[in-house]
Amino acid sequence: MSTEETETLDRLRADSRSLAEQVIETFSSRGVMVATAESCTGGLIAGAITDIAGSSAVFDRGFVTYSNAAKQDMLGVRETTLSAHGAVSAQVATEMVLGARRRSRADFAVSVTGVAGPGGGSELKPVGLVWMGLSGPGDLASAVELRWNPSWSRDLIRTATVHAALEALIARLDG
Repeated sequence: MSTEETETLDRLRADSRSLAEQVIETFSSRGVMVATAESCTGGLIAGAITDIAGSSAVFDRGFVTYSNAAKQDMLGVRETTLSAHGAVSAQVATEMVLGARRRSRADFAVSVTGVAGPGGGSELKPVGLVWMGLSGPGDLASAVELRWNPSWSRDLIRTATVHAALEALIARLDG
């Protein structure tokens, strides 16, 4: 890992801790709960939030759904969606985030599914491609495409995704 990549990783980790503190402060002041549905990050978003004291006031639960079967069983992602679009898609990220909301007591949820590398990418879905789903009250959901540098390490791609998810939760609550 290059010095620049190490510095970026360290900065993102520090910033993510600050963002997680903001999630807890902002969500608890409004009396709302959050849930996560994670594939490529393997629970790191939930971990970032629950690393902070007071997280129980805002964090309902996290779903780590690495396999397609887990996405279907735990979140209700449809087999037809997975077959038609693949696990790394806006459609799956949307079904994941809606599943997390419907299968929890959370007011807001975030989902991520992507290719963290170093292998597993393709021309259409390269390493560094992540789809993030967001949902708030009323089952409103959106999906956002994130494209990280494919030369980044797996650790950096996953850490950047955690950072983006925490930022998105804060923006979604404020928006």
